[in-house]
Amino acid sequence: MTNQKIALVRMWPNPPIARSVAQLLMNHFPDYQVDIFDVDRLLENRPDISLVNAFFVLKQYGMNSLTGPKQYRARSLKTTFFFHKAKEIISEQLCKNHYAFSFQLQSLVDASTHGLPHFVYTDNTMLANLDYPGFDRRQLATEEWIRLEKTIYQNATLIFTRSQNISRSIIEIYQCEPQKVICVYAGSNAQIFESGLDDRRYERKNILFVGKDWERKGGPELVEAFKIVLTTYPDAHLTIVGCSPQVNVPNCQVVGPIPLEQIHQYYINASVFCLPTRLEPFGVVFVEAQSYKLPVVATSIGAIPDFLINQHNGYLVMPNDIEALAKALCDLVGDPEKCRAFGENGYRLTKERYNWDKVGARMRQHIQPYLIRNVERINQ
Repeated sequence: MTNQKIALVRMWPNPPIARSVAQLLMNHFPDYQVDIFDVDRLLENRPDISLVNAFFVLKQYGMNSLTGPKQYRARSLKTTFFFHKAKEIISEQLCKNHYAFSFQLQSLVDASTHGLPHFVYTDNTMLANLDYPGFDRRQLATEEWIRLEKTIYQNATLIFTRSQNISRSIIEIYQCEPQKVICVYAGSNAQIFESGLDDRRYERKNILFVGKDWERKGGPELVEAFKIVLTTYPDAHLTIVGCSPQVNVPNCQVVGPIPLEQIHQYYINASVFCLPTRLEPFGVVFVEAQSYKLPVVATSIGAIPDFLINQHNGYLVMPNDIEALAKALCDLVGDPEKCRAFGENGYRLTKERYNWDKVGARMRQHIQPYLIRNVERINQ
């Protein structure tokens, strides 16, 4: 076969999703070598680019971009200068070899090159943020950058998304042809240990929260709801994993950040999973929780309604609705049999849709025709 190489372009190598997608391509295109290009590493030896980009950050976003390193980093990835420079450097790298196709993770840069089939896999768009209640429009990128973002989708051969709401955003807001946008979902980035699951855990009344960003993930609202839960079920417990907030409430264990490979022990010992997030492009922890047969309580935003069916595998509540959150938690904490039934329903949905093998098979099904056409064109 001709052109037995794939170019995978991603922003960073470290996020678990980056490793999962690389492995997905290797597993589902075994006859191809996967060359990985990490944008941050391509640019790390270019201090001249960082210096010029700093000027554009201030020019396009003003002094507010200097409020902290996290804010500055986010803004630095969304300047028109960075967008054009990243595309230029990526194109230089991809032109050094003959590739069957290119594949990019996320939609912060345009890694397409002329004449090469190019596929984008993303969980968010900039303008999808406007769908979240209370989102501060000042956090949007500039109009110039959003116009460039639109070219990412226009130049792609196909766009794969992780959720239906992002598919709608790309089609309706970014005016992309519907036939180019395919929701393939996503899988868990943590290894799932299904052995040792015990139905008696549903009787423990242990509510589990897993997240790094305490405020954005709705942690404060969960604590207030948990206080209400304790008035009815004083033996209920709350376990917080992934962050270290200062919480002054009985029966609450703050675990803090832990390695990904250790997280399974908390899922195994939980009765209910709750993450009342305010803003969530996808939320892979929900998939992980359902893989451990946990009922889920979450907010009805973003991708969550794709995998959480109200009163089937958990409960959906509106963001910041503490009373509704407490009611949903009480309903599950006080009913181990419902927890078990909801957990089984979520587990089946996850097995059918949210695993990397199924995601990879869907992607290959749509990519394969372009590979065949490419071979036919070369052999003519």
